[in-house]
Amino acid sequence: MQPYWLHAYLLVYTPIGLFADSRITAQWQQYVLGALTFTVLYLAALKAPKEQRLQVWTCVAVATCFEIFGSLVWGVYRYRLHNVPLFVPPGHGIVYLFGLLAAQTPLVKRYGRRVAYAVLAGAGAWAVLGLTALPLVTGRFDLQGALCLPVFAYFLLRSPRWPLFAAIFIIVSELEIFGTSFGDWSWMPVAPWTHIPSGNPPSVIAGGYCLIDASVLAVLWVYREGLKTIMARITTTISPMAGPTMRLRLESRSNSGELVSPESTSLIRLRSSGEYTAAASTTTPANNTSATMIQSDVIDQRPAAIITSPVSSTTP
Repeated sequence: MQPYWLHAYLLVYTPIGLFADSRITAQWQQYVLGALTFTVLYLAALKAPKEQRLQVWTCVAVATCFEIFGSLVWGVYRYRLHNVPLFVPPGHGIVYLFGLLAAQTPLVKRYGRRVAYAVLAGAGAWAVLGLTALPLVTGRFDLQGALCLPVFAYFLLRSPRWPLFAAIFIIVSELEIFGTSFGDWSWMPVAPWTHIPSGNPPSVIAGGYCLIDASVLAVLWVYREGLKTIMARITTTISPMAGPTMRLRLESRSNSGELVSPESTSLIRLRSSGEYTAAASTTTPANNTSATMIQSDVIDQRPAAIITSPVSSTTP
């Protein structure tokens, strides 16, 4: 029993929570049940690996969108208080966690695909009964549940995540039977828009989780790819860039450590002492050429190094 204690815990909590909801008379009581169910999901998810926890909470968000569409927009089923109860989003997380943990159970490891075949046989039998014998008892012809069977069978037989769908069929069947029996929600006899007759509940409605699972994986893929793109752009933006070429002014030449012509040194000293005049600024073409050549050499050969050790120079 030890490897299955978490599965047993979730299977026991589900009908208890549904029964409690059927006795609720005020909205605040449903909020309390929702908070309790979120707590149960959080504690149970701690037993799962980090990647599976991420999938579970993504499923909560994705399934909530499906709930809003299916119940409030499409109206294919209705909750007792004509809302989406707060316990429903974490309830989807419990279903998804139950399925994710199934792959590591000894039953799946020992019997492998034979488990999938047994689950498929049960789903097929229910779908056939919904079209034949059950309408005589319930008064409902369950075509909607039967139409979900091919989708469910394809994912159960072809997907590498087949243990997820096999386990989900078990827990979804439980919660659908108890939820409709307690009156927590009910499926319309004929679905709006499509006008397809439905059982209460539809037989293989667990096949809808194939779409939810695909949506969860798609959302996580988009999230990871988008995050990679953002990080790549950030890395490119903050990477060091080559700085502009350092331009040395003629005044800094006296401490540069390079050889400077006497005429240029005299000019620099006159400027620094305040004795520079227009007359003193007159230089010969040769001196101009010498200073220009020295400045060009420094820029081209030593663009980023400034040697601060002083060099003695002679006055003219």
